[in-house]
Amino acid sequence: MEIYNKELEIQGNNELCQSVKKINIKAQLGKIYAIDSFGAFMIAGASWVALLAARGFSTLEIGWFESIFHVVSMICEVPSGAVSDVFGRKKSMVLAQIMSMLSAMIMIFTDSFISIAFAMGVSALSYNLASGTREALAYDSMKKAGVEKNYEDFFSKDMIIYEIFSSLATLLAGVALMLGYRRAYLVDIIIGSVALVFALSLTEVHAEGHESMEVAGRFKEVAIGSIKFLKENRKARLIILFNAAIGAVAVLIAFFMQAKLPEVGLRPVLLGPALFVIGLSGALGSKTVTFFNKLGYRTIGLISFLGVVLAFASVFVGNPYVMIVGACIGSFADSFIEIRSDVVLNDMIPSGQRATLMSVNSFTYSVIMILLSPVFGWIFG
Repeated sequence: MEIYNKELEIQGNNELCQSVKKINIKAQLGKIYAIDSFGAFMIAGASWVALLAARGFSTLEIGWFESIFHVVSMICEVPSGAVSDVFGRKKSMVLAQIMSMLSAMIMIFTDSFISIAFAMGVSALSYNLASGTREALAYDSMKKAGVEKNYEDFFSKDMIIYEIFSSLATLLAGVALMLGYRRAYLVDIIIGSVALVFALSLTEVHAEGHESMEVAGRFKEVAIGSIKFLKENRKARLIILFNAAIGAVAVLIAFFMQAKLPEVGLRPVLLGPALFVIGLSGALGSKTVTFFNKLGYRTIGLISFLGVVLAFASVFVGNPYVMIVGACIGSFADSFIEIRSDVVLNDMIPSGQRATLMSVNSFTYSVIMILLSPVFGWIFG
């Protein structure tokens, strides 16, 4: 029996090796680009604040919805990363697309605070399943193909694609409002189904180090390894915390400007273009950082910190155009530090805990967002 089990183990490992050899890295990365393109081009998802405001929800309520999103995200983030490490990156990406479509469907058929909050929770789970997994899938695929040195270029392009398509989605904010929330979310479901097709066509890449273990053993290995890594790597802890803080402030400024800019005098017809420009600034930051490979992380971090401080200060000016410029600087700064943070962390993290530890990064971001969302709702109210 023992010999038979050994043979099965060897056979399973051989099959795994064969599947690795069959990875077409160009096609694999192309599918990830496609998933992020369609995933970002959600017109209702990009304009959810404006749509909720149009439905009669206050900025304070919207702030609570954002907090609820991040409470769920905080609870599910690390476990979802472990699911990816244990069961596979592809499965996690597929489930993320399904959860995204389910959230949009709930938004169509419900209108109460509790039901909207539930939809936000499902959306958070979709985010959890993809965050960390996407990066781990790409990095491990590139590592198997021997081209992991090009990861920064991949991540930069992926961020640029995401920013451009999400910006195009916000450019259609007026269209989403004109369609109404039901039709707008129906468009999101159709677009999400296309992303789901690409997710289903991905080549699976399992985490290294615990392929032959039972499921319980895999979870234990991932948990222990992740805790040990964070405990022994102060640099990783600081990078995760700093990157999350910068990102939270920049994102909240951009979110609440959807509701605030028209209140301070911006013509409604200009809201979409304004959000589009803010998004493109993030894409510019993603590309610009690749030209500064010789700059240390601290220098990149200082530039990003100053950018977010300027963005926050612009909120209190009350002039819509100054606020837009400030949000652009903040979006640039957020992407500028995020690209470098992701590259540095991936170089430090072992494959067996990659998705889990990248999820810790998102977990930290969620904690900060929970604390700051009601505060920003009050500031912008």
